[in-house]
Amino acid sequence: MKYSIDINCDLGEGFGNYRIPDEKELLSVISSCNIACGFHAGDPVVISDTIQQALERNVKIGAHPSYPDLQGFGRRQMFMKPEELRTAMLYQVSALKGMVEAYGGRLSHVKPHGALYNHSAGDIEVAKIICGAIHQIDPDLAYMGMPNSCHQEAAKQLDHPFRREGFGDRKYNDDGMLVSRTIRGSVLDSPEDVAAQIIRMVIDQEVETATNKKIKMEVDTICIHGDNPEALQILAHLLREFAKNHIEITADK
Repeated sequence: MKYSIDINCDLGEGFGNYRIPDEKELLSVISSCNIACGFHAGDPVVISDTIQQALERNVKIGAHPSYPDLQGFGRRQMFMKPEELRTAMLYQVSALKGMVEAYGGRLSHVKPHGALYNHSAGDIEVAKIICGAIHQIDPDLAYMGMPNSCHQEAAKQLDHPFRREGFGDRKYNDDGMLVSRTIRGSVLDSPEDVAAQIIRMVIDQEVETATNKKIKMEVDTICIHGDNPEALQILAHLLREFAKNHIEITADK
């Protein structure tokens, strides 16, 4: 039996003279990317370069908006009034969309970053603010988030397209949420472990949690973090394991 899955990476997360290594190589393997919009990482030059590289390789492009937290790389939860958050989403996504279109491309989806992603997965009001802003910009622009979470519920309530995302290099809790990065072992860096987790998601539609419990995990796309130092090695190993298991990487799923 043959399978297919979209593999996405968070990219464009450099700033100024700082660059994330191996991004060009990652783009030659993945089928979708989520480009930082400048609030947690990325600047106009980094964003422009990443967009052009993605378009050259026919990789689908998504916006990766964040809390305004350059200092903390968007991984610290912030309190923002609803209107502040809504307009921050409008600003970031619109900017990314406009730049993609300036180069002849089309924005495919929006995936919140870091603390905003985790917070909105469990807070329906925050998830609806994000989804509402996306819908205001373009009702066909998919909202990417965690399955069976407030992300999915917000998209359902607003009748907005949704893409269910799994994580290949993160550990899960029994409730289907991600184990906090503050806990040792929450990030998987072994290519063998990541490949095994992804293959289980694709073929068995399940994941093994940090407590060794198996839970249902139906996904349309799977993320491997571009800032993971082992990302390139993980993807190289994943390609070999996918070939053995008849799995194709494609953005069409």
